[in-house]
Amino acid sequence: MRRRTVSHTALDEPPGGPDPAPGAELVGRPAPPGPPKLQTEFSFELPRGYVDETGTLHRDGSMRLATARDELAPLVDLRVKDNPAYLSVVLLSMVITRLGTITDVRTEHVERLFASDLAFLQDFYRRINAEGHTRAAVTCPHCASDFEVDLAGGRPGES
Repeated sequence: MRRRTVSHTALDEPPGGPDPAPGAELVGRPAPPGPPKLQTEFSFELPRGYVDETGTLHRDGSMRLATARDELAPLVDLRVKDNPAYLSVVLLSMVITRLGTITDVRTEHVERLFASDLAFLQDFYRRINAEGHTRAAVTCPHCASDFEVDLAGGRPGES
């Protein structure tokens, strides 16, 4: 009995035949897909914005995914031990990579956020770390249509 073998390239042939001869130009063939990329940083736009000591308003920023170390480190922070509610302030200061032009975000910056912006960032953190995305399902109060919104915000005038 004769054994049949199939080469690896034969399995990858496009419909319609084998690959062209070496050196022939490949036209209209998509590149083979690479490994999926993991998004580790997410942009956001604060509802109100952070006002720094010079009066400059900072509304856009970015937050990275949290690591296990990020979630554990605040637990030994004395400020968190004295006041467990301070945990979110320390944690957010560790994962926010940019707030407007501020690239070294510290707890002092998070402390001075408006309460609505702090609540937004806490929800944003939960969404990207637990759910893996920044979209939320909503229902229009006027027409009862269901749709998704991106909580990260967008350009002015967008939802």
